[in-house]
Amino acid sequence: MAEIKSVAVIGAGQMGSGIAQLAVTHGLDVWLLDTDSHALSRATASISSSVQRLVSKSQISKEVGADAMRRLRCTSNLEDLHSADIIIEAILESEDIKKKLFSDLDRIAKSSAILASNTSSISITRLASATQRPSQVIGMHFMNPPPLMKLVEIIRGADTSEETYTMTKSLADRFGKITVYSQDYAGFIVNRILMPMINEAFHTLYTGVATKEDIDMGMKLGTNHPMGPLELADFIGLDICLSIMNVLHKGLGDPKYVPCPLLVQYVDSGRLGRKRGIGVYNYSRSPKSSPRL
Repeated sequence: MAEIKSVAVIGAGQMGSGIAQLAVTHGLDVWLLDTDSHALSRATASISSSVQRLVSKSQISKEVGADAMRRLRCTSNLEDLHSADIIIEAILESEDIKKKLFSDLDRIAKSSAILASNTSSISITRLASATQRPSQVIGMHFMNPPPLMKLVEIIRGADTSEETYTMTKSLADRFGKITVYSQDYAGFIVNRILMPMINEAFHTLYTGVATKEDIDMGMKLGTNHPMGPLELADFIGLDICLSIMNVLHKGLGDPKYVPCPLLVQYVDSGRLGRKRGIGVYNYSRSPKSSPRL
């Protein structure tokens, strides 16, 4: 079984840059791709800052830190990824967009390359159907932020080979992650459980059971969660939460997965959470302040 030595990451947002950071700090050569040159600049600065912070805390040596940044290369040209041993996409959570990307990658990547998706809910089998190498397509779902969160969900499609699974798990192990394995069903493990909880928190707010502050405080102190479900939804992005709920509803067909109308309304109005400065809470003033609901 070949060893993974080079990694390509597509998408220079928080997830993609975090995955790229993990790879370079663990001795792998990385291509980070994004069509937005500004996103690549931001990602490079963020990775460099994070690496320097690790050095200052003596979590990695100066030599490892310097080597990590030498291993990082950025591009907007898909063709540059042709030599990567594994390509991990961390782009928009849209099945159509991901399938188009996987079709393009299938044409560009070397024949032995693994094509992995960081999707949080979309069928790996359907993504693999866009390629001529379904045995080499797999889900590798990192938690946010990837450098800090210990978990990686691994999802095999209908045709994912044992070798592909073993190599992907070995990569996660190299990153120091704990892996769980999920069958290829909508939402996998984490979001199959988490998103209905967030959706129910929106229903609790929508029907006036309690204020957003009391809902979050109740769950934080009552269940020992680090943040409440509404605050967490803002952190994840309300558009992403809505997308996953739609995938769950479509994929499983149960009305319990219908998105709360309030969640839909927030997304329709552009209140997407922290990344937009406003979601359930208003972050333009302070993390806990909010416009009137």
